[in-house]
Amino acid sequence: MIFTLHIWRQQNSEAQGNFELYQIDVSEDTSFLEMLDALNEQLIEQDKEAIAFDFDCREGICGSCNLVINGAPHGNHKATTTCQQYMRDYADEKELWIEPWRATAFPIIKDLIVDRSSFDRIIQAGGYIEIRTGSASEANTMPIEKHVSDAAFDSATCIGCGACVAACPNASATLFVAAKVTHLSTLPQGEMDKKRAEKLLTAMEEEGFGGCSNYRECERVCPKEISVSTITTMNKLLYQST
Repeated sequence: MIFTLHIWRQQNSEAQGNFELYQIDVSEDTSFLEMLDALNEQLIEQDKEAIAFDFDCREGICGSCNLVINGAPHGNHKATTTCQQYMRDYADEKELWIEPWRATAFPIIKDLIVDRSSFDRIIQAGGYIEIRTGSASEANTMPIEKHVSDAAFDSATCIGCGACVAACPNASATLFVAAKVTHLSTLPQGEMDKKRAEKLLTAMEEEGFGGCSNYRECERVCPKEISVSTITTMNKLLYQST
């Protein structure tokens, strides 16, 4: 399979970036990131600079493979990260435009790599529970209704990749914040912090993310299918704290 690739190249956040044109012939069973690896091998053999892109687990659980492919964060498959996609998924799209997340709060480090440490700072603002740590208590010490634990677990699956930000016209991180708030504040251990929603939302605004306008693009592109209902839960907790 021969693909024409338009890949964003940019030396750093201050430099002027642009798309560069490449061609590659790969097997349909090649994963998307393996294709980029193969392209980099070709570039190195030609004494050219390799394309910088981020990855870690290649199993869809770390969220670092943050690429926009033909305008879609993580590519054209629903509930799938970039690293889990294969070139056969693009058999009908022989020309691919590959670029990084686009958000002021995610400055470009180089080429396809962005700095997502703003998410870390949001978590530091209140993404924890103020409870004694140590050895685990007995499971029946604090009974939790199943629908509550299920909701908390569903929110906890958020991998913090930032696809919600990349898809949002406002570059809002509201879905990410709502997932963290719902994960921690709906469990009994986290209920004591009544200001968590306020602290995380304030941190989000300080980092330069936009506000939520209910476009719901975030829900559509989330690789873990986090529901916008978490935003409703977060807003309810926010109003209760005022």
